[in-house]
Amino acid sequence: MSAPHGQAPAPGQGPAAGGRTLTYAQALNEALREEMHRDPAVMLMGEDIGVWGGGGVFGVTRGLLDEFGADRVRDTPISEAGFTGLGLGAALAGLRPVVEYMYIDFAMLAMDQICNQAAKIRWMLGGNVDVPLVIRAQQGAGRGNGPQHSQSLEAWFTHNPGLVVAMPSTPRDAKGLLKTAIRSNDPVVFLEHKLLYGVSGPVPEGDHTVPFGQANVLREGKDLTCVALSLMNQKALEAADVLAAEGIEMEVLDPRTLVPYDRAAVARSIAKTGRLLVTHQAPERAGVGAEIVACALEDAFDYFDAPPARVCGKNIPIPYNMDLEAAVIPQVADLVEAARRLVHGSPATKGWAQ
Repeated sequence: MSAPHGQAPAPGQGPAAGGRTLTYAQALNEALREEMHRDPAVMLMGEDIGVWGGGGVFGVTRGLLDEFGADRVRDTPISEAGFTGLGLGAALAGLRPVVEYMYIDFAMLAMDQICNQAAKIRWMLGGNVDVPLVIRAQQGAGRGNGPQHSQSLEAWFTHNPGLVVAMPSTPRDAKGLLKTAIRSNDPVVFLEHKLLYGVSGPVPEGDHTVPFGQANVLREGKDLTCVALSLMNQKALEAADVLAAEGIEMEVLDPRTLVPYDRAAVARSIAKTGRLLVTHQAPERAGVGAEIVACALEDAFDYFDAPPARVCGKNIPIPYNMDLEAAVIPQVADLVEAARRLVHGSPATKGWAQ
């Protein structure tokens, strides 16, 4: 897999022999195009996704306006509350809208529509309505976009019952999970990391879907399990290469969706490795990593040889300065150091399971 900004390809993620490769953004574009051809009820809306933006800030919807017309690819006013409500109404009326936010930070302006309305209407009406609404947004840090354009908010939506939460980390999963999301009758929050859009990898042609709630083992290992979210899977794979040179085999597991969440896959991996490292860019405090650790301790406590560890963002707003930004979000070196401590032990961990 190739990565933007001069990053090295992620280990084990190169193109399959004889197969084609797409970037993460191209895979999303292909999923949207295929689903719009398959189902005339699928339509897109968001700021600058059509006429004005030429396919949105990151080009995911490029070319779709020309192909499907302004009725199905709609530029919206700068009002997340307004067009999210419009998308919800369209979903209730029988369409399958895909709403795009430029940045997940702007979802704060539409939390009532997402969490009080879309997530709850089916439950309030006794299951008599479907809410086939997809909310796409990019999130995460790494480009110096500052504290109001760099957050990772997956914990907000994971905490709210009634929402599906997907976080693809590869082009293959980006296509497959988005197609599944569009066909779902539940509201889906679909989170894409901004540094993944230029990443390339193998993507199947045709009707490729990925089911919700099934984790993916990106790299096998026997010494510890690393559960990584979104972009952190690339960093975990890089860390695994460093650790392999030292004789430490780290298994890298991508949940792919947080709701539903594949607890069984994580428990199986811990039963093999005896150790757990969880990593995400969001702040550590009350992050999804804490829930992953809690589930793992409930499901696989007897298999742990050391306390689980988290490598997450620091509990401060993301700085604008690139050097400061790098210091507050997890890096490959942080994962390597945490893995060494788990495997080799420290005064705090030795004898923990005895």
